[in-house]
Amino acid sequence: MPSKQEIALFWFRRDLRLEDNAGLFHALSGPLPVLPLFIFDRQILDLLEDKKDRRVSFIHHYLEKMHQHLRTLGSGLFFFYGKPSDAFSALSAQFEVKKVYTNHDYEPYAIKRDQEIESWLAEKGIGFQSFKDQVIFEKDEILSDSGMPYTVFTPYSKKWKSRFSIEMTRPYQTKPLFGNFLRWQAPDIIPLKEMGFEKAEGAFPDAAVTAELLKNYGEKRNFPALPATSRLSVHLRFGTVSIRALVTLGIQHSESWLNELIWREFYMNILWHFPRVGEGKSFKPAYDKIAWRNDPENFQKWCEGKTGYPIVDAGMRELNATGFMHNRVRMITASFLVKHLLIDWRLGEAYFAKKLLDFDLSANNGGWQWASGSGCDAAPYFRVFNPTLQTEKFDKDWRYIKKWVPEWNQPGYLQNQVVNHEFARKRALDTYKCALKPGE
Repeated sequence: MPSKQEIALFWFRRDLRLEDNAGLFHALSGPLPVLPLFIFDRQILDLLEDKKDRRVSFIHHYLEKMHQHLRTLGSGLFFFYGKPSDAFSALSAQFEVKKVYTNHDYEPYAIKRDQEIESWLAEKGIGFQSFKDQVIFEKDEILSDSGMPYTVFTPYSKKWKSRFSIEMTRPYQTKPLFGNFLRWQAPDIIPLKEMGFEKAEGAFPDAAVTAELLKNYGEKRNFPALPATSRLSVHLRFGTVSIRALVTLGIQHSESWLNELIWREFYMNILWHFPRVGEGKSFKPAYDKIAWRNDPENFQKWCEGKTGYPIVDAGMRELNATGFMHNRVRMITASFLVKHLLIDWRLGEAYFAKKLLDFDLSANNGGWQWASGSGCDAAPYFRVFNPTLQTEKFDKDWRYIKKWVPEWNQPGYLQNQVVNHEFARKRALDTYKCALKPGE
């Protein structure tokens, strides 16, 4: 019986690109031919209710592009639909797998999954090595002078910038190593339908960003009617672009944009050091005592964009139709749900998690806890966004609103508001004061 071919595996997850990929670079630099692997993880996919989920379509689209590129090199991705452990079991039966390479993932499910896979591989005598790729700084690399994780953004950002060097953005040169991919007759990518999904409608945002947009980013980024944001968050989420390349652009063209990338790492740092926030717990435990109203009818109106507050409704309708919502409007809609309607931030967090194309656990959780006042470096509980004033400041000509709320000027629309602003503000303050101890 012929012996099985010895190979190394590279396991793609949140790093769907062939160039400037840390773990892939190390795999291709090794002595063995590298078989690239992607697992359509049923433990994740089976939880998705929407069978036209935009994120699944996005992943499938970019995997197809990568697969076709690999085929021009005589290789191709090995696709598996099922549990990760079953994928490695199947590959071990077909090949003599000597080592598995991948990149770090910091979310609670991913950490547990990787620990289980590493233990399973170790029992088989197979090595497992993971690398930092989706951030500039991770885990304990940015700590206070006393060795504690930062829980306020400004000092974290200052330490981040003081420790940063341009060498950290040097790309991993994978292209010269492409000849080290395993040559094999790779089949087509698993069709979406075989996994119970359908292709989502609509185009995905482009992965490119112009220098002009970045130069004007700080001035224009808060206005939802303007095409003034990069729309790169989904590409960062799934790693179709390199964080090193984007930080380089930020340094060259826009400190405001660079700060947004640092906010992303700040929230990932919070999730890593305080995993309870990813498990439905408030960063500030006292905020778990708030007596939420959780009115199901009001929640449904918020979800559908039928609150009678135009800027809120526009944001929710944009989210439902496209999977995207402008960041300023995310803050307005989140504040409205929590403060005006007194609905638990966790319900809003879950709805955004279901709908956002760029859903990222750490950023989504951080944003919702910021809006509710329960998070680290959050808006104070007594700050209640006035949707009318927010509209006057950021959409004064109603360009954004008119696009998403065509009935904005019809009789009865504004009269059907779910709650009066002044009443809601006072109710929110009273409810928060009742739950929180003095000084919190």
